[in-house]
Parts: sequence; structure tokens; C-alpha cells
Amino acid sequence: MPLLELNGAQTYYELSGPREGPVLMFSNSLGTNLGMWDRQVAPFSGRFQILRYDTRGHGRSAATPAPYAIEQLAEDVLRLLEHLKIGRVSFCGLSMGGMIGMWLGLRASERLERLVLCNTSPKIGSAEMWNARIATVRKSGMEAVADGVLERWHTADFRVRSPAAVAATRKMLVSTPVEGYAGCCAAIRDMDLREAIGGLKAPTFIIAGLHDPVTPPADGRFMAERIKHSRYVELPAAHLSNIEASDAFTTAMSGFLKG
Repeated sequence: MPLLELNGAQTYYELSGPREGPVLMFSNSLGTNLGMWDRQVAPFSGRFQILRYDTRGHGRSAATPAPYAIEQLAEDVLRLLEHLKIGRVSFCGLSMGGMIGMWLGLRASERLERLVLCNTSPKIGSAEMWNARIATVRKSGMEAVADGVLERWHTADFRVRSPAAVAATRKMLVSTPVEGYAGCCAAIRDMDLREAIGGLKAPTFIIAGLHDPVTPPADGRFMAERIKHSRYVELPAAHLSNIEASDAFTTAMSGFLKG
């Protein structure tokens, strides 16, 4: 079972695809797990080894005591790569996963071939918002925030058209340990890389959702204007664009990875 003791916590990962291929690593959003990337595995497995993992406090990885920091979550990634003896990866992260990717791109750029930042921002929300979210889940559990989160994750049209996909994302959300969710809320709350984001040097692809209320297109354009040689696209989706617009997402990302 691929469960490792790394950086003071057990980390769950899955590695698949051709052994000699380059590595494409996926990092999940707050309140999900590596299953959020299921729709991307098959299309990319012909060219890449696919490395997915559950961020600390999510899925089958350990929920260590909160709070966490983005630096700590990024160090988890580096320890995993060291254990697997993987030197460089193309890294794709959505929302919180994108924040982890930004930190890696600024502090460990030698480990990145390419960087895909999806539905993310160098600063998400306010301290007051995140503190209120933490207080809610600590008092009332994950069900207390589930409906509101799902409305931000998926458009109303998608929620009607694809109830099974919505049910799957809800299951990931409500099964997330409160301690892990609260810890990652704190990590997002405390990160602000708006001044530093222009220092990213890896080839970067930015994906935004046209209907994303969490990290709206303005956030994506902010990054695209500051990151040299970056590419930018907007997809007809809310926050989880890789699920709601999976075909367009995969096609756009594939084109970027081909160079």
C-alpha cells in the first residue's frame, strides 16, 4: 500500500503509467482527494507516469494537528519526490494545489519542468472568511459547509446535468477530516504571493473558470499579466473546471504539455 511516513505525516500516493515516461503530478483542492483527477488519468497515461497524492489532512493521508502552512504542504511534495527518486515533474494543482505549485515554482523551481495553475490565486479570500469557515466545521462538522461549497464548485447547470459527479465530489468533501480541512483552511488563509508571483520561471499554464466565484477569471488574468511566458485560458466551468469541463480542460492542458 503506497502509504509513506514523510515530513511527520503519513502520505498516500498513487503512481501509474509507463515507467520510463516523464512524471506528471497532480495536487488536489481543499476538501477533495486524489480522486478529483480521475478524468485526467487515462488521457495522460500514454505519455506520462501519473503521480497523484492526497494532500495532508485529506483522503488517506494523515490529518496531523492544525494549523498547516503552504510551505509545509509543499515540503510534503518534495519529500515524496525524494522518496520516489523523481528529480523533476510537470506539476498541475487546482485551488490549494495551485498554491502549492506556486510555492514550488518560487522556492524549488529546479524540480519543475512545467507548471499548471488551475482555478487558483496567490491570495484567496480573507482571514475573516477562513476563520469563520474553520469555526463552522469545528462546531458543526463538514456537512455544515457542504451545500455552500458545492454551489461554488459546480454551476447550477452542471449540478442538474451531472448529479453523479456532484455526488462524488460531495462525498470527498464530507469525508474530509475536520482537523485536516481546518489545517488547510489556515494554510490558504495565511498565503499571499501576489508580490512574488512574477518570479515564477517554469513555463506556466493558467486555467480559470468563467463561472468560478472562488478564484474568478480576474485572478487568473492577474497571474498571467505577471508571469513571463505564461499561457492563459478560460473554460466554461465553476471552481472544479477539470471535472465540469473535463474534455476542454484535458485538451488545453495536453497542448501546453506538448509545448
